[in-house]
Amino acid sequence: MITFFSTPKPFKGHIDVIQRNALRSWLQLHPEVEILLFGDDPGAAEVCHELGIRHVPSVRKNRYGTKYLASIYDQAQEIARHDLLCHANCDILFLNDFLLALQRVAQLPFPFLMAGRRWDADIREPLRFEDSSWQAEVREFALQTGKQRPSQWIDYFVFRRGLFYRQIPEFVIGRPGWDNWLLWHALHSGAKLIDASSVVRIVHQNHDYAYHPDGEKGVWEGEEAQENYKLLQGHRKFRTLDNATYLLLPDGLYRNRRAWFVQAKRDLADSLSPAWFGLMNLTRPLRHRIGLRQKGSPSA
Repeated sequence: MITFFSTPKPFKGHIDVIQRNALRSWLQLHPEVEILLFGDDPGAAEVCHELGIRHVPSVRKNRYGTKYLASIYDQAQEIARHDLLCHANCDILFLNDFLLALQRVAQLPFPFLMAGRRWDADIREPLRFEDSSWQAEVREFALQTGKQRPSQWIDYFVFRRGLFYRQIPEFVIGRPGWDNWLLWHALHSGAKLIDASSVVRIVHQNHDYAYHPDGEKGVWEGEEAQENYKLLQGHRKFRTLDNATYLLLPDGLYRNRRAWFVQAKRDLADSLSPAWFGLMNLTRPLRHRIGLRQKGSPSA
């Protein structure tokens, strides 16, 4: 079957509720599901014991105590019981449509990375897994009250053992950029990137950013975030689901004919940006004298 692996935040308050929801939803998928939970975060050992999940407390961390992505991925591939793995953030709910998609791609004869866009939803209470209607209720709630994030937001990654092994640079998890690098690396290594957004409705349970001393701004703009961004080398090692090689649709697997156009457009914008900003700097004194101000610039 499949090995899920993840790393949690401390099991406290609302975060405790949604992480337990997520882990229990993974266990519901199939009797042979294995889950590896990495890190010594408060409550992790107790929850693993309660749910019968394998706990791996030792993870390499940076000077702030934030976990390195490579330590998690390399250990997971070394100890997983199954050759098919899925890394998911610990607030993601998987429903049966994920299992159906998994069964379809598991038979592919080539290396692949399957990922998809998420649906955000405000879930505050423990889910009633004993009720057979829990999946239908969650799906309906997400579609009616939530929103689907754009293609650069990726919260799960399905691949075969070996794809990222000992290849990941010094990204830290819980900060931006590493997910886009994983997509780039898969494509760069010759694997096919499969966007399953049309057939898999994963649900992200919304939460705050109280786990970071500087809140949301610290997560997205702090020193650790900037170090992650540098590893992307601008847009050179940055990809989104728009770059997918294939689209998994209800009636089959189809080539994404727009992928080349998306990347060409991004590369063109990157090449034009230095010239644009150079021109703006050169003409700034003249524009100020005649009362003009820069209103915008090409964006990637």
